[in-house]
Amino acid sequence: MATLICGSLAYDNIMTFQGRFRDHILPEQVHILNVSFLVPTMRREFGGCAGNIAYALKLLGGDARIMATLGAVDAQLYIDRLDSLGLSKAHVRVLPDTYSAQAMITTDLDNNQITAFHPGAMMESHLNRADEAPGIKLGIVAPDGYDGMVQHSEQFAAAGIPFIFDPGQGLPLFDGAQLRRMIELATYVAVNDYEAKLVSNKTGWSIDEIAGRVEALIVTRGEHGSQIHHAGHCEEIPVVPAARVLDPTGCGDAFRGGLLYGIEKGLDWATTGRLASLMGALKIEQQGPQNYAPTRDEIDQRFRQAFRYSLQ
Repeated sequence: MATLICGSLAYDNIMTFQGRFRDHILPEQVHILNVSFLVPTMRREFGGCAGNIAYALKLLGGDARIMATLGAVDAQLYIDRLDSLGLSKAHVRVLPDTYSAQAMITTDLDNNQITAFHPGAMMESHLNRADEAPGIKLGIVAPDGYDGMVQHSEQFAAAGIPFIFDPGQGLPLFDGAQLRRMIELATYVAVNDYEAKLVSNKTGWSIDEIAGRVEALIVTRGEHGSQIHHAGHCEEIPVVPAARVLDPTGCGDAFRGGLLYGIEKGLDWATTGRLASLMGALKIEQQGPQNYAPTRDEIDQRFRQAFRYSLQ
């Protein structure tokens, strides 16, 4: 069962501030904010929502197909990366005279993040058509260029392909009417707890009303686990304790890789949510969004240890 993952491919430049943002940002002075954080370490990682989600799904044994755009100026590194992972490039478009998307991410000691993002080639993601990818049975519309997110959602729905709408960092691009349309097109919606409140405020719909318009509304809640609202019921998903908390970058994408695998395999929501939670924990134990590399047997073993039963 092939899953089409529409979203960004980006290079993540990740820096760590050896302090806490809250100690340097004065709430009463944010209207004249002018701060600088010394970041003694920096590394460059392969990232972007589509790349990260596909990486997690591939680890689980899923058939991940990426639909994204790269800029020709710096595309080759990522193309080589996809080849090394055995991920298809069939729906990755390289645009001339353009940089690929770039994220500048600074994380503090509380794992809070400040990110600057240059979209580059991502802004042309609408040049790809989700309904022209053959053999697709499931999809996700992850953060991407606005036109791409809208058109890919419309194309999935028109083709009768179930998909997750995952607005994430793209949420500020949508007004209330646009969000209502995306939710009505989607089969599933995945957001974090802050995004859930923002979607509710923008649409004028309560969480229950949003959940009633899709097969499932998935709300991640960080260290408090997650909730899956479906069929009038709320499934509480516990967090999986990490062996060490090293880097949160890409945890939400790893979680979504687990969601897609569970949906692909027809797992119940309790199991799907727990698998997604485990993937997030495995990711947070390593630096960078695509550097955790457990085998499938190791994933199964961690799942049994965490939840006292086996994946179906």
